[in-house]
This record gives sequence, structure tokens and C-alpha cells, in this order.
Amino acid sequence: MQNPVIRFLSDNVASVHPAVFDALTAANAPDAGYDNDAISQSLNRQFSDLFETQVQAYWVATGTAANSLALATLCPPYGAIITHQESHIQNDECGAPEFYTHGAKLLLAPGDGAKLTPEAIIARAASIPADVHWAQPHALSITNATEYGCVYSAEETAAIGEICRSKGWGLHLDGARFANAVAALDVVPAELTWRAGVDVLSFGFVKNGGMNAEALIFFKPERAAAFAAMRKRAGHLQSKGRFAAAQLCAMLNDDIWLANARAANAGAKLLSEATPSRLVCPVEANEVFIRLSPEEAAALRADGFAFYDWADGEARFVVSWDQPRSEIDALAAALRKHLLS
Repeated sequence: MQNPVIRFLSDNVASVHPAVFDALTAANAPDAGYDNDAISQSLNRQFSDLFETQVQAYWVATGTAANSLALATLCPPYGAIITHQESHIQNDECGAPEFYTHGAKLLLAPGDGAKLTPEAIIARAASIPADVHWAQPHALSITNATEYGCVYSAEETAAIGEICRSKGWGLHLDGARFANAVAALDVVPAELTWRAGVDVLSFGFVKNGGMNAEALIFFKPERAAAFAAMRKRAGHLQSKGRFAAAQLCAMLNDDIWLANARAANAGAKLLSEATPSRLVCPVEANEVFIRLSPEEAAALRADGFAFYDWADGEARFVVSWDQPRSEIDALAAALRKHLLS
């Protein structure tokens, strides 16, 4: 008989937190349409409290839309956006950033753990002649936590923010797993965002217990001036937006977003301790990348574990906020069993 599938594929497939369902039920009464309802109107206040500064906060249905629309506010069609060569906006969004910006070019730079360094950014910028024939950088996008589960510290983010400030670029933070980064560093959200020079944050909730709503946070009101029209034109202005807003509010209440991220991070740490010699990079959030031979990967799958093959000889295991401890312990035991060194 085939073993049941134990999923470590992605936190996208995790369950929805019960508080989100309760909030959706509570929101199921007539109110103003689009984002004129009372819940949507409360987002600025609630996120301003969280980030300890005045922000403009909006709901968006997907992370792809959040990232792409954010970049469209920072970069004109003839401009360019510097990002890591492993970034989500480069490899996983089917050209959506280029589509929403109406043609802005992505300029790629390397870095261990999918992190950009100031040196890599400066080198990439220096490779672009100040000439009308070349798309000039207008923005930079980083991901925290990165596609390899690594985390930018407040100091690292601030160093990048200073480069952007000196060059007049906008700084976007893809925070699909921003909660995991905050939990990993045990800092307040402001330290990883506006205090470090971030202009716009795509704040992910779906991977962390939400259903189908993400937040887009503008730390400078002037950056948000065109966003409302962009969101409408892009087809992302939902007529019953209160249901998206309700999800975000539910996750903010009692810091559910942070508790969920801490749980996921803790599970990943347990997995990392099972095979420390095989780790591709340090485990800092809720993703674990392990070097596996084809035979080892097949043995783990035969035991019922589902995970992604990543780069050549690498596999990715993602721990979700609701992952049972029994599943984490079972995978840890299987790793110790099948990985002999």
C-alpha cells in the first residue's frame, strides 16, 4: 500500500487560520463597495500602528499583483529594476513585473543565498552606461526572506537602502515571507522596512495562514498616489474588498501573523538539525535546502514525503505554519535514515 503523502512542497498549500474564517463570516453583511467599507478603511490605521509610522495600506489578491503593481509605482516603462538573479519577480511570475510596468527591464545580480550585497548592486549599476540606449535603474527589489530562506538583517537592508537613496532609486521589498524574517530576527517590522529605507513592502499573508489576500504597504504617501488607478486598471479592485481586508485584520489581531511564522521557523530549525552537513545554506526562516543524490530523493519520496527538486542536486523542504510536529519529526528521522553523511 502506498504511503500517504506528507507535504513539504510549499507553504502556499497550508490551511487557512480559523480566525480568518471567523473574520470572513463577520464581514458577511452589506457595506460600501470596493475599498470604501469600514474594514478596508481601517487598514491604514492598523498597519500604521504595526509599523510605527503613517502608511498607506491596500489589499491585493495575489503576491504577483502586489509585487508587480508596487514596482509599477517605482519604475517607468523605459526604466530598469535591479534584482537578484534568483528572485521571485525574475523566475516565478511569468513576466508580470514587465507586464505591469509596461516594459521596465529587470537587471540581474548574483549573491549567495539569493541575497544582494551592496558590492553586487554597485557593480551591476556600474555596468550600465549613462546613455539613452540603455535602460537606467529606477528601482531595486529585494526579497526577505529570500528564495533560499535567508534573511536580510536590519543593517543589511539599511546598507542597500542607503545605496538606493543616494542614487534616487525606489526600494521595494518582496515580503512573501516577511513574517518569517521578522520572527527569525525578533525585531519590530519597522526595523526591516522604512527605517532601513524601504519605500514599498509586499506583505505576504497567504503563505502564513491567509486565504487570498496580501497587503501592499507604502511608507511614503507620494509613492501611492497612482496606485489606486493602477490597481483598478489591472483588474484587482474587488467589489467586495471587505473580505480581503477582513483577512488581513484577522491576521494582525493578537499577532497571529507572527505566531504562525514562529511556528513555521521552529519546524524548519528542527529539520536543519537532522542533516547539518547537507545544508545548502543556513536555515533562517521556514525553508530548508538540502543536497540530495537521486537515490536519496527517491527513498524519501518512497517514504511518502513530497518536496521540490531545486537546483542540480538540491531539494527544498518548506515547513508551513500548521505543520504537525509528528510530520516534522518523521521527516527528520527519514533524513537521518537515508542521508548517511
